[in-house]
Amino acid sequence: MGYARKVGWVTAGLVIGAGACYCIYRLTRGRKQNKEKMAEGGSGDVDDVGDCPGARYNDWSDDDDDNSENKGIVWYPPWARIGTEAGTRARARARARATRARRAVQKRASPNSDDTILSPQELQKVLCLVEMSEKPYILEAALIALGNNAAYAFNRDIIRDLGGLPIVAKILNTRDPIVKEKALIVLNNLSVNAENQRRLKIYMNQVCDDTITSRLNSSVQLAGLRLLTNMTVTNEYQHMLANSISDFFRLFSAGNEETKFQVLKLLLNLAENPAMTRELLRAQVPSSLGSLFNKKENKEVILKLLVIFENINDNFKWEENESAQNQFSEGSLFFFLKEFQVCADKILGIESHHDFLVKVKVGKFMAKLAEHMFPKSQE
Repeated sequence: MGYARKVGWVTAGLVIGAGACYCIYRLTRGRKQNKEKMAEGGSGDVDDVGDCPGARYNDWSDDDDDNSENKGIVWYPPWARIGTEAGTRARARARARATRARRAVQKRASPNSDDTILSPQELQKVLCLVEMSEKPYILEAALIALGNNAAYAFNRDIIRDLGGLPIVAKILNTRDPIVKEKALIVLNNLSVNAENQRRLKIYMNQVCDDTITSRLNSSVQLAGLRLLTNMTVTNEYQHMLANSISDFFRLFSAGNEETKFQVLKLLLNLAENPAMTRELLRAQVPSSLGSLFNKKENKEVILKLLVIFENINDNFKWEENESAQNQFSEGSLFFFLKEFQVCADKILGIESHHDFLVKVKVGKFMAKLAEHMFPKSQE
């Protein structure tokens, strides 16, 4: 009796694994034709069907050759050091293992299948594979399958109803950066849905901590910023990031152009909410923030940063809050704006900027700031 039960469990496991592998193959085979819909957030509300105004397409790879596909899912063990004989052998074994797995999946799949949208039954098998597998390259392939399917609004509800949100969120605890990035991408696509956001909010603190502590400009950090941007499209969960605003300004000052843009989108969401104005003004900002206003900085970075400052300036009632201004500490964004002459010198330094739009935007911002900093009663 015990032997029969054991055989039954093994058979069930093989069936689930074979079905999930087939689903993964169907999706990864056509991923170049079907771009992954990646919502980057921005202003707007998440509606009932999960559509977001800031959605765009982002493909996984521009290469379809076998070599590039193998590289995409090969995980090398930590002892496979480049340049050593043992490392070379270990890396060769890892490549061979990934190749055998890919060929096994292809052998089970229909050679004429180009359909990349999985049925609920197939999605269930892929979720089982994510939950049961410990192999990084299998997890990566399964998460790619889920991420691409989560790009479709109707699949976001299905994946949630199948219990996929906690299954994918559990993968965030992995130390493998590639697998963690793919898990963040799946959650990012799923978060373009009001009900999914309500359930994903419990993971925001973990995602925020991982994003801030990840390697600067890394793919994991960018994926985390995109997810947080989606989660702050509405005002409902923005307060959960209040204690991390200083860290976002630090990332903005230290990051490359791509990181800067993604942080700006997140901060812009916060700045449009009057309830977050005090938290933004209370945030500590790097002393290098003013140095970003120069002719060498990207025009779009300057313009978006000015929009954030304008929104904060408009939402904060300077005269009404004059008695509460001592609540802000030195080095905060409040003092950055309050020290008008210092701020003016730094911002007016780009008055000779070659772009006319930058000049106009700077002029409008300085006029608004001057109006609040120097009330008419003091003129």
